[in-house]
Amino acid sequence: MKNILLLILLSAPPSTDGWQLFMRTKFVSTYIKQYNEYFLVPQFDVKLKQLQGTEIDLQGHYIPFDLPVGSIVLSKNPYSSCFFCGGAGPETVAEINFKNKPPKLKPDQVITVKGKLRLNDKDVEHMTFILDQAELITNNK
Repeated sequence: MKNILLLILLSAPPSTDGWQLFMRTKFVSTYIKQYNEYFLVPQFDVKLKQLQGTEIDLQGHYIPFDLPVGSIVLSKNPYSSCFFCGGAGPETVAEINFKNKPPKLKPDQVITVKGKLRLNDKDVEHMTFILDQAELITNNK
């Protein structure tokens, strides 16, 4: 029995804390002619590029944002100090696209999600870090 349990644990894919990985990303202020504006464009390191398409975990604060149904913004920091309202950088927020419709969340509610990592360095209409096919792991009300 112990051998079976050990085999199951060893064969499970490792859980990866995304925030630690995201902090390795460098951002360069780049002028984008289409918007007549400067944006922070990410330069992903090799390790992060290798994780594209793999499943990672993120625990963070729900940030109310106008996105399509089934998508939310998750922040490493609370609303008062998140990327949009405080001094945090773009490596502290992620766009979460749920596989199924998520439950109603309250601003700053801490949740944990798991999804497939997609890196975005082209489309300024979306976050730099995106989790697709995400599932809610914990819902701390």
